[in-house]
Amino acid sequence: MQVVLISTYELGRQPFGLASPAAWLERAGATVACLDLSREPLRGEAIHAAGLIAFYVPMHTATRLAARLVPRIRALNPTAHLCFYGLYASVNEAFLRGLGAGTILGGEFEAGLVSVFKRLESGRNGAQSAPVVSLERLKFITPDRSGLVPLGEYARLIVSDGQRRTVGYTEASR
Repeated sequence: MQVVLISTYELGRQPFGLASPAAWLERAGATVACLDLSREPLRGEAIHAAGLIAFYVPMHTATRLAARLVPRIRALNPTAHLCFYGLYASVNEAFLRGLGAGTILGGEFEAGLVSVFKRLESGRNGAQSAPVVSLERLKFITPDRSGLVPLGEYARLIVSDGQRRTVGYTEASR
């Protein structure tokens, strides 16, 4: 089954919130497409083929941008299961369910995404069984960044001699 992970806004950084669950879902047998809409256009063919479309919402701006996309996503694929995951998913649960979200995942979301994928893949209802907020301590695996825009397309530091260096960040809120 095709899964599409979407990030709308990540402050110029390559979204770990796509790379990490991509690795978990691929390990579970999913075909994963990652769309970082801050760096690339929405690919309708990926949306159309998906059984599960999951929006990464680590902050308020990302949540608002993702919410605006739902009508377009639904026009492209009216039957896909919609999921919102990340720090702002659970605090906006009622709002996001009102948009048609079938699953809301806060806290540690990778295992919850795999659970939704497995239920949908087996033909069962995608109704949420994972907790809205999971505080389970996960054993993380190496993220899969292969489906993302290359690092050189993200934020860079320009040092005093004019050289550009790739920058990174730490996912401290998790």
